[in-house]
Amino acid sequence: MKRVALYATIAAFSFFSAAPFLWMILTTFKTDRDLYRAQGNPFLYNEPATLENLEFLFLNTNYLGFIRNSLFIGTLVVIITLLLAIPAGYSLARLAGRWGERASIGMFLIYLVPPILLFIPLFRIVVALGLNNSLWSLVVVYPTITIPFSTWLLAGFFSSIPRDLEEAAMVDGYSRLSAFTRVVLPLSVSGIIAVIVFTFTLTLHEFIYALTFVTASAQRTISVGVPVELIRGDVFFWQSLMAAAVIVAIPVGIVYSLFLSRLVAGLTMGAVKG
Repeated sequence: MKRVALYATIAAFSFFSAAPFLWMILTTFKTDRDLYRAQGNPFLYNEPATLENLEFLFLNTNYLGFIRNSLFIGTLVVIITLLLAIPAGYSLARLAGRWGERASIGMFLIYLVPPILLFIPLFRIVVALGLNNSLWSLVVVYPTITIPFSTWLLAGFFSSIPRDLEEAAMVDGYSRLSAFTRVVLPLSVSGIIAVIVFTFTLTLHEFIYALTFVTASAQRTISVGVPVELIRGDVFFWQSLMAAAVIVAIPVGIVYSLFLSRLVAGLTMGAVKG
C-alpha cells in the first residue's frame, strides 16, 4: 500500500507538471470554432484537427528569425559568461583569502537587483556604444545579469574541491594554471553545466531588456517577438501562441532532463559551499 501511495503521488505530480504542455499541444491543432465553442468539450477535438495554426506561425510571422536571434544571443552570452565567471570564481575560492567569500556574496546580491531599476542607465550605455536596436545590445547587457550569479555559484563549487588535489598536481610539476585546467575543471563539470543551463534559459525568457533595447521585428528575440506578432490589439492568436511556446519548451525540457542530476549537483554544491 505504501508503494501504491508513493507511485500514485508521483503520478499526480507528474500529471500536474505536464498538464500545461498537454493543454498547449491540444490547443495548437484546434480550429477557432472548436476553441471558442462553449458547448464543446475543451479536452477533446470536437472538430478535425488542423495545421493552419502552425502554417500561420511559420509563414505569417518572423518566428524562425526569433529563434535564430535567441540562439545567437544565448550562445555568445554563455561563452562570455564562462570566460569571465570561471576565472573569477576560481580566484574568489582559491586566491582571494578571507574576503573571497564576502565578495562572492556581494556579487550574488548584485544579481538580485531588479532589472526595472537598471534598464535606464544600461540603455544610456547601449546608446553611447551605438548598439541600440541591435542584437549586440543584448549580448552586452545580459552578462551583467549572468556573470554575478555564475561567479557566486562557481566560487562555491570550486571551494568544495579539496586543495590537496591541486597541490599534489603542482608538486608533480604542473603550474597553477595547468593544475586548474587538468584537475579542477574536469571535477567542476556539474557546476559549469548549471551555469550554461541557467545562462541560456535566462536569455530565452528575459523580457524587459529585450523589449527596451530592440524594436525592429527582425532583431527581436522569442520572448518579445512572439507576443508582439501574435497579440494584435485585442486579437489573440491562441493556437499559434501555444505552438510557439511548445516548440521552444520541448528542447529546453529535454536538456533539463538529460542534465538534471548534474544541474542539481552544481546548484546545491555551489549554494552550500559558497
